Amino acid sequence: MTRLPTRRRFLTTAMAATAFAGFDGIKRPYLSRAADRPAITHGLQSGDVTNDSGVVWARADRPARMLVEWSTTESFKHVQDAGFVDALPETDCTAKMLLENLPAGEQIFYRIRFADFAWPTIMSEAMVGRFRTAPADRRSLTFIWSGDTAGQGWGIDESRGGMRTYATMLRNRPDFFVHSGDNIYADGPIAAEQMMPNGETWKNIVTEEKAKPAETPAEFRGNYKYNLLDKNVLAFNREVPIFSQWDDHEVTNNWWPGEPLTRPEHRRENYVEQNALELASRAARAFHEYLPVHPVPAEPGRVYRQISYGPLLDLFILDMRSYRGPNGEGREERYGPAAYFLAPTQLAWLKRALINSRATWKVIAADQPLGLLVVDDPARNWGVEAVAQGDNGAPRGRELEIADLLAFTKRAGIRNTVWLTADVHYTAAHYYDPNKAAFADFDPFWEFVSGPIHAGTFGPNTLDGTFGPQLVYVKAPSQEQGQNLPPSFGLQFFGQVSIDGSSEMMTVTLKDVDDNALWSTELEPRFY
Repeated sequence: MTRLPTRRRFLTTAMAATAFAGFDGIKRPYLSRAADRPAITHGLQSGDVTNDSGVVWARADRPARMLVEWSTTESFKHVQDAGFVDALPETDCTAKMLLENLPAGEQIFYRIRFADFAWPTIMSEAMVGRFRTAPADRRSLTFIWSGDTAGQGWGIDESRGGMRTYATMLRNRPDFFVHSGDNIYADGPIAAEQMMPNGETWKNIVTEEKAKPAETPAEFRGNYKYNLLDKNVLAFNREVPIFSQWDDHEVTNNWWPGEPLTRPEHRRENYVEQNALELASRAARAFHEYLPVHPVPAEPGRVYRQISYGPLLDLFILDMRSYRGPNGEGREERYGPAAYFLAPTQLAWLKRALINSRATWKVIAADQPLGLLVVDDPARNWGVEAVAQGDNGAPRGRELEIADLLAFTKRAGIRNTVWLTADVHYTAAHYYDPNKAAFADFDPFWEFVSGPIHAGTFGPNTLDGTFGPQLVYVKAPSQEQGQNLPPSFGLQFFGQVSIDGSSEMMTVTLKDVDDNALWSTELEPRFY
């Protein structure tokens, strides 16, 4: 990703290319190549939008130069800026650019073309996307969140409408979307057909890269390309900026750094690579190539980051996967590497960012829930995959880190924190009450869970009492329905957050694939 060059530089490049193409000896190949123009292969995306910037993304069908223009009007009568970045084989011909110096609180229309390297006047057809920058004033705003796309073998069945939750989310016209992780299921092959519990057959679009668990860079990239075959996803991406985080399935199920891949699911016929860290390095490259994430210059592969979205909202996007200690029994009584979840560097960053935030609401986007027990190996009923240890007692293991963070926010007087997550493939609202907790040194707060977008539905999970979570609402499969229900059964979920510009009240609504409002609550901000 590069900063935008000046319009003078862009025009100079274009003029030079035009002059070059004008020589008599060049005209014939120029004309013959005109029918073979570059093409945008997988739509457009935008993301990590602030009050004066946003990242835009596209992919070409060959090495080419991505040219970007933007305007505050859809007609592009007044083009405000232009620039380019090269889409090269090293990034699978993907390219993304940071648009800067944008006006706050405005609709931004961006137009992308790809120019042929050899013949710069031969260009792809233009494609236009849009996003709205964060406000500088106390404008009302709305955003949505969910996670888990194309999981458990439930891919794109066009006869059933494809990934319908994306179409439903688009109808809500949010300012942005937080993808809470499992953007892909790199470990989940997509077969042509899959039997549903009611005896019907789910019929997937299939691709070569999704025929086996991903190990190579091409296979990881192919997982992102697969989701971009869906018409609902493409339409959504052109209209709504995405703030992405990752969890386990971008690499492999329940992975932790340095894990030897010796579990049965990693047997040799599925995986040649036997080290999770090597897989993760390839997966991270594809994640940053295929998503409009603004890289941190000092640490380009970093996922955790803060996005300030006007005076009402700061968003803290966490990475609960890359720095954790081993999944295991979780019985550590003292904090150390075996108990890491965020790990010290990220935890210190989060504390600094929270205490320095001047926004009314501090929304913490977590890729895993705090109080739900997520077992690492259900077949053996062994190990801890998330935070909760399952004993309802004093903090231990990964709970030590969360206890430290919660106590810090209380001592520092940090108000109006809300946690959002997905991961468990159902939707729920949890109220964390220190009066009912084994560890009580924190102020009450809410955690809202919503997902999947398009994957199997599971749950509900058991709540651990260490931090006193109270189940206020849940919608998950019934015992009669069973587990891993397909998307066509209607149990696909997302959450919507609205903040009123006048009262600063936050309204959280849990919704399903048919846009039914299942449950809602209003939260009043505290200023003391």
